[in-house]
Amino acid sequence: MNSESKANRSVIYQMFLRPFTEEGTLSAAAEMLNHVRSLGVDVVYLCPVFYQDDEALPEHWSDRQNKSRLGNPQNPYRIKDYFHVDPEYGSDDDLRAFTEKAHTLGLRVMLDLVYYHCGPTAVFLEKHPDFVKQDENGNIRYGLWHFPELNFENPKLREYLWENMEFFVREYGVDGYRCDVGDSVPLSFWEEGRKRLEALRPDIIMLNEGTNPEYLNAFDVNYDFRWAGMVPSVCAGDASAADLQTYWQEIHDKLPESGLVLRSIDNHDIANDCGSLRIEDRLGSAAVEACLTLNFAMDGVPFLYNGYEIADNGTHSIYGNRFYGKNYLIRWSRALTAAGQRRLEVIRGLTSLRHANPALCEGTTKWLPTFGDGVVAFRRQSAEQTIIAAINLRQEPVSLSLPLPINYNRPASLWEKDAAFRVAGERLQVDLNSWGYLLAEV
Repeated sequence: MNSESKANRSVIYQMFLRPFTEEGTLSAAAEMLNHVRSLGVDVVYLCPVFYQDDEALPEHWSDRQNKSRLGNPQNPYRIKDYFHVDPEYGSDDDLRAFTEKAHTLGLRVMLDLVYYHCGPTAVFLEKHPDFVKQDENGNIRYGLWHFPELNFENPKLREYLWENMEFFVREYGVDGYRCDVGDSVPLSFWEEGRKRLEALRPDIIMLNEGTNPEYLNAFDVNYDFRWAGMVPSVCAGDASAADLQTYWQEIHDKLPESGLVLRSIDNHDIANDCGSLRIEDRLGSAAVEACLTLNFAMDGVPFLYNGYEIADNGTHSIYGNRFYGKNYLIRWSRALTAAGQRRLEVIRGLTSLRHANPALCEGTTKWLPTFGDGVVAFRRQSAEQTIIAAINLRQEPVSLSLPLPINYNRPASLWEKDAAFRVAGERLQVDLNSWGYLLAEV
């Protein structure tokens, strides 16, 4: 990880243009950037905005694309031209204007690179058919999602993509990339790409949609798919707090010293696959709030999917836009409800909490024994600060007795809901009601 990226001190907000506004464009989204900045996030990550392949043969669509039954041939993750914005989202100039406005507001912009595969009519295929993998008969080899797989054994393909990475940093001022299916692209490609990008922007931030710890040689942050699913599972009673701790330890032991993982419970893939039963409805707003508190208190990088700030429960689809599935939008009217107003306060409070407390960004993590299936407790400690976190991921109230560190200070609450605490000897006694939580500096 490059220390200049400051990834560990960032909160990432994923903006998927299709459900984000009724227009689904960069210009419309730019009008919402003041709102996004008001949340206290640091990075806006845009799902792919590049020119999408419109080849209409369903056998060259992903299984999910066909399953959606929307009939939309344009998949944001099936790219035809890596160097231009798709007209669905606006123009190249609109992307430049979006980035410039974000920068004036103090936001960094991350684009989504899709390099494992391309569209079947990608603009380079006529002149460079060897940019994609071929079988022994010279036929295009299609990958997991029925798209042509890019051929990284071809040095000219690598140069083409490195130029693409450099182009949007140099010409558009973008601040980093989220890299789709990153583990399926050779690490050597990413390492050289990172080197070239740092020559242009030393504080570049790189997010890998993958889990291979070795890839953190080239990336700042890895995804953590299992964490994103396990946290809600604890709330639902399908996993325990002990499972979560065991899994955390398993991943922690494999990470390099400065390795970071993403802390999320939702993204465009999860929202797409759960259909009309979003996490907000499945768990309830109070449970979601407890999950968010856990992710902001835990080591790693907090990640917010668009709409979470107003407790959005709308159906989202990767394949729905203003032409197909027009109702697949964030329900911004939720901002006017009590739940939406509460969530805005929670998100703004969590981002402020994260930025104001070095132990949450840079501190070590030590899990504390809780002896409860649905409650987690841990200590975050940096050179100048110690914080104890206790979070109830279940509806049943719990009481905890947690060890205090040597030479502790009088506990002071930093963030709490439905919690009470007191010192008894050398221990912190904590009572948490349904979905209650406490972060206390000691």
